[in-house]
Amino acid sequence: MTEQERTQIAENIRRVREQMAEAALRAGRRPEEIQLVAATKMNDAERVREALRHGIDAAGENRVQELLDKYEAGAYGDKPLHFIGTLQTNKVKYLIGKTALIQSVGSLKLGQAIAREAEKRGVCQDILLEVNIGREAAKSGLDPDALDETAAILQENPSVRIRGLMAIPPVADESDKNTRYFDRMRQLFIDMAAKKYDNVNMDFLSMGMSGDFTAAIACGSNMVRVGSAIFGPRHY
Repeated sequence: MTEQERTQIAENIRRVREQMAEAALRAGRRPEEIQLVAATKMNDAERVREALRHGIDAAGENRVQELLDKYEAGAYGDKPLHFIGTLQTNKVKYLIGKTALIQSVGSLKLGQAIAREAEKRGVCQDILLEVNIGREAAKSGLDPDALDETAAILQENPSVRIRGLMAIPPVADESDKNTRYFDRMRQLFIDMAAKKYDNVNMDFLSMGMSGDFTAAIACGSNMVRVGSAIFGPRHY
C-alpha cells in the first residue's frame, strides 16, 4: 500500500464524516448519533486496518470467507465487526463469536439458525432485521408486512437480540430518489419501538450507502454503510 493510498483513504473518511455531520445538523440531529460502518468488501487487511485508524466505528463485511481471511490477518483490531451481506444458514456457524452485529437477517429461518448456533456457544448474538423495503423480487429481506410476526417469534429466544432494522432500497440515479423508502423505514422503526417487544432494543436504523447516505441521515438513519466513498471504486 502506497503512502498516497493511505493519504487518500484518510481524506475520503474526513470528507464522508464532514458530509455526515452536515446532513445531521440540517436534520436537527447530533452528528455523534450516527455510526459510520466501513463496507470493506474486496479490500485487503492492510487497507481495512488503515481505514479503521481514521475514525471508522465498525467494519462491515459482505462475504463470509473474506471475513474469515481478514479476521485471521488481524484486519479489524479492536473495532466491532459487522456482517452486512447475504448470509446462508450453513455459514452462520462461522460468524458467531466473531461478529458484534449481523445486520442482514432477512428471514425468520435465518434468525432461528443464528439463535440455535448462538445457544450452542452460550452467547447472545445481536442482529438487525433486514427489510426488503422496495419489495424487489431479486433481493433478500423481510417483506414489511412480515416484520412484526418475525420479531414476535424471535423475541422468544434469548440467544438473539434484535437491535434494529436494516435496508437496501432500490437503486436510484440520484441520492434523494430513495427518500420515500427511507421515510417508510423510519416509520417501521418507530412503530416497532412503540410495541416494546421483549428482547428487542430498537437502537439502530442502518440505511444509506456511498451514493445516498446523506439522504438516509436526513430521514433518520443512525448507521450508514459506506464502501466506495472511502476506498474508491471496486474492481471486479
